[in-house]
Amino acid sequence: MPELQRLRPEHAPALLAFEEENRAFFAASVPDRGDEYFTHFAAELAERIAEQATGACHFHVLVAEDGEVLGRFNLVDVADGAAHLGFRLAEKATGRGLATAAVHRLFTLCTTTYALTRLHAAAAATNTASRSVLTRTGFVPTGEEPVLGGKRGVGYVRKLPAEPSGQA
Repeated sequence: MPELQRLRPEHAPALLAFEEENRAFFAASVPDRGDEYFTHFAAELAERIAEQATGACHFHVLVAEDGEVLGRFNLVDVADGAAHLGFRLAEKATGRGLATAAVHRLFTLCTTTYALTRLHAAAAATNTASRSVLTRTGFVPTGEEPVLGGKRGVGYVRKLPAEPSGQA
């Protein structure tokens, strides 16, 4: 079973391969990262790791048993007990429930490690796969219609339970 891991520098080669192999697949539903992202990947990753160290963001990768990165699950704009969830899954990993399972695992981290009580998310109205994951994991539409890469989107929110007492 793939494991959700906090992003670390040693994920760099597998993460770059994941982004390159799935670039066209991702661009069909989310804005493309652009050539600069790939040209300066090492610097970009170092910036994300440094940002993560401040607590402003929490970046995660879904890693297969062989070390291959199958997905990214990021919590950004962390403030006041809330964060924004963004995720992407490799094309070859879709349709197996991996994104749904990873989001559920992320909920546990949110409550036990990051002290989050609310998550926000958005997906393009045409991105039925991401919208299905959000709905299956308890996100509800907010009525907001953000513009995502020039496309109409749907905003979501999910309240998280407080950490059960007696657990760390």
